[in-house]
Amino acid sequence: VQLQASGGGLAQAGDSLKLSCVASEGRINKYSMGWFRQAPGKVREFVAAISWDSASTKYSDSVKGRFTVSKDNANGLVYLQMNSLKPDDTAVYYCASDPSRLRWFQPPFDYIESWGQGTQVTVSS
Repeated sequence: VQLQASGGGLAQAGDSLKLSCVASEGRINKYSMGWFRQAPGKVREFVAAISWDSASTKYSDSVKGRFTVSKDNANGLVYLQMNSLKPDDTAVYYCASDPSRLRWFQPPFDYIESWGQGTQVTVSS
């Protein structure tokens, strides 16, 4: 499945942004979906994920309580609602798909099948 992320932009600390990721053929009902981010000079890090059946979610400690991941299987969409943004959230955000049922979005994330192209989020203080 091919993925395309959008919704990034400029924000001030405390603002909200909502990222979207669309699957080219709309078929994500069998995939767990997640978000990663990469800040300048840093390695790509896991942000959030939602299981294939939307029953479970995972978040990194740095975004827990501020970000919410969701998916719309009918339209092949995955969202990342980002609230209370901080300058440290500045990064390129990538969506990803993972077909595994038991080890979905577990380090070292070697079951990830596809990546989106990334969308820039910049948060100023």
